[in-house]
Amino acid sequence: MHLLIRSARVVDTTSAHHDQVVDLLIENGLIRQIGTNLDAPAGAQQIIDVPNLHVSAGWVDGRASANDPGHEHRETLTDLARAAAAGGFTDVALLPNTSPVVDAKDTLGYVRRMAEGQPTRLHPMAAITKGAKGDDFTDMIDLHRAGAVAFTDGDHPLQNPDLLLKTLQYLRPMNGLLVNRAEDQLLTQFGQMHEGIQSTMLGLKGMPTMAEVMMIERDLRLLAYVLEQDEATASNVPVTPVLHFSCVSATESVELIRKAKARGLPVSCDVAAHQLVFTDIALAGFDTYLKVNPPFRSQADQDALWAGLADGTIDMIVSDHHPHDEESKNVEFDVAEFGISTIETVLASILTHSDRLPLATLVDRLTTGPRRVLRLPTVTIAEEQPAILTLFDPTAQWTYNRSVSPAKNSPFLGKTLTGNVLGTVLLTRASLSLPS
Repeated sequence: MHLLIRSARVVDTTSAHHDQVVDLLIENGLIRQIGTNLDAPAGAQQIIDVPNLHVSAGWVDGRASANDPGHEHRETLTDLARAAAAGGFTDVALLPNTSPVVDAKDTLGYVRRMAEGQPTRLHPMAAITKGAKGDDFTDMIDLHRAGAVAFTDGDHPLQNPDLLLKTLQYLRPMNGLLVNRAEDQLLTQFGQMHEGIQSTMLGLKGMPTMAEVMMIERDLRLLAYVLEQDEATASNVPVTPVLHFSCVSATESVELIRKAKARGLPVSCDVAAHQLVFTDIALAGFDTYLKVNPPFRSQADQDALWAGLADGTIDMIVSDHHPHDEESKNVEFDVAEFGISTIETVLASILTHSDRLPLATLVDRLTTGPRRVLRLPTVTIAEEQPAILTLFDPTAQWTYNRSVSPAKNSPFLGKTLTGNVLGTVLLTRASLSLPS
């Protein structure tokens, strides 16, 4: 592939060209030349020259639900890859909660085979326990060697502290990553939304922040115990996270992780993009498209999430993409499934509803942060580096009229958003949606 990108502003704090407007010449999967007024080579297949073009390293989604195998009527892996590319993602880490669960090499191999040739690279995470049921361990060494990027029971938070402790001990020698969504499910049983004034007014059973905070505190204590047992010193404490908290949503959660990082514990965390956009007030209309877990919490909790992104406590922004069919959402609120389809609108939803952080910081939490946490190769915009790029216009307004995915459970459908993805470049492939 020969591609010339003209007059693009680089958004990449790791690049010497950050915040500069440059031309990029891409040949055979590499950025061959960066400069101004570059001549198009004779073999250039396409020249991209659009107003207010911005370019960054390819975005990485650290948490998306796969429905293939088992629930392809909701979304196949091909659908997911196309939707992710439309949302600006070149890489996506997949939860293992398929049917069957990704808990053995054959299922992992299926996902990896189906991911070949897609416009987005799909990285399967493998289950910690068989069937993600929280009982017996999977063969994590085999799964690690087969290409699992991390280990998690995904939508089933680990309730048993001994399981979590032994998993940390098991993964340490192979530099593996344990991903857990903190939730004490005995405290959230039958819960429908955040526990607070709004849940009381709506007559819905609440899900207290305590359910998340207590589990984070537990997991941090177990991690510290494992490191002490290993007689860890400053010279051999892991430089990459060992324990990752996914979808943090509460003020105290952010503060606990901030203090843990200050103590030198190898932890990281992410926040779902929609948590930065909505609070529990949005549920006043009983819109099932806004029913998620963890639930939208208070304004104070949302403010803490933004502060955590600003100071680096929160390492990455994820889509927490959960596609559903119509029958799962077009029902009464208390029986509707949790989750929304978000992978096409991550940055746009944030830019539309807030300008709290510089664009470069937001993009960093979609690029550098997740690559470091997930142990993916570093990507930067420099000559002779791999062409793994996202092209976007952060100020363009557009209407999200149609989803690439068959899943339609997005609260943003039909809405006008700010921040438009124009396409992605992934080595020798380009997925472009440029204005005419």
